[in-house]
Amino acid sequence: MKQTKGLEGDKKSIITFEFNPKDGIDNPALSLTEDTDGEAVGEPRFYLLSKGSTETFGFYLNEELGCQGHVIRQVELGGLAQRRGLQDGDRLLQVNGHFVDHMDHHRVVQKIKASGNQVLLAVLDGDSYEAAKALGRDLSQMLPADIRPRLCHITRDKSGFGFSVSGPEGVKGTFQLSVQQDGPAERAGVPSGSWLLELNGASVSNYSHAQLTRKLKQSGSKVTLLVASSAVEEFYRLHGLRAMAALADTSWLPFKVRKLHMVKGPAGYGFLLKEDDCSSGATGQFMWDVDVGLPADQAGMKEGDRLLAVNGESIEGLDHQQTVLRIRAHDDQVTLLVIDPAGDAFYHSIGLSPLLSFEDSDPASGSHTSSLPSPSASPGLCHVEVGPTGPGSWLVAAANSIGFTQSPSQEERRRLQQAF
Repeated sequence: MKQTKGLEGDKKSIITFEFNPKDGIDNPALSLTEDTDGEAVGEPRFYLLSKGSTETFGFYLNEELGCQGHVIRQVELGGLAQRRGLQDGDRLLQVNGHFVDHMDHHRVVQKIKASGNQVLLAVLDGDSYEAAKALGRDLSQMLPADIRPRLCHITRDKSGFGFSVSGPEGVKGTFQLSVQQDGPAERAGVPSGSWLLELNGASVSNYSHAQLTRKLKQSGSKVTLLVASSAVEEFYRLHGLRAMAALADTSWLPFKVRKLHMVKGPAGYGFLLKEDDCSSGATGQFMWDVDVGLPADQAGMKEGDRLLAVNGESIEGLDHQQTVLRIRAHDDQVTLLVIDPAGDAFYHSIGLSPLLSFEDSDPASGSHTSSLPSPSASPGLCHVEVGPTGPGSWLVAAANSIGFTQSPSQEERRRLQQAF
């Protein structure tokens, strides 16, 4: 058995996804083709895994000594991953359209976690992967350049939203967009000629033209569209996959996750962390009492920001005390990911994690925001598991032990706060 390479001297760094079996198989593996140099090299295979909030995906993702790439292991018999076609030894090349073969293992795990209940994976079988590596192939060139639909948030001006919709008469769900030059839709990133997939988080596949028009009128002054270019629409159609918002390019959205790096001063960081209810009804950790001139204020923290991640680790599923311990893990500095209330409410309204937006580029500048950073000098992580209640129930086992903390009552939650 191959040993797995871990963090801080541990021999394991694994993410496991478990799934309750259901019937049905789709998106079968593509057939092998012969390589031009005589080596048998297969084609990448694409799998859209979509689960319920109480389900998990059904595979391990390993980093192994003596074995290149991010390796699919222990595919659960009868689980979602197996039924879709994932196989033991497959190498993961792409997560939601992001090429990941060159990435640190921890960052790849974070991408899968941030994706929530849907994730699109591109894999290559183990033998083909090793053969392609031996031939010096650029694996990214084996994948389509862009397979991501686009999320666009449009604010109406006095002339309207700046787009019109056309489609075959009498056919439901087929809508192509014509975009007014320099109008609200174009400024929001909607490409002319793109196909409309979702309106305000709802699929338009069963809408007639009249129903779509009525929904647009009911949207008021703002509307959020999921659109796909003809090439992207063709990719999903040919692979028998459904394009959805969880897979989208969010770089054009006006709501951004912010990265705050702070070095502690003599008076601390200068903010209060308080546990309270989110707009979704779940419990979150919020920033308050930001002291002017202290590190938190200088880093750009605003009162009411919700905390999403500490030193590259999502805090979803952690209680207040566990989050405080994460912040205190490094004595003199910390990196936080936060989002403001408006952005938090927006992502909740379309059912997405704000962390998805942290991966995307800024279209105005052309620069790319770095992925979730790997924590430096973090405690040894020997096992990370997505539990039976979904991504909100991650259990992190540090120093080979797992601790369970009883959730406080609603009254106690409102009193949980910690100054930094």
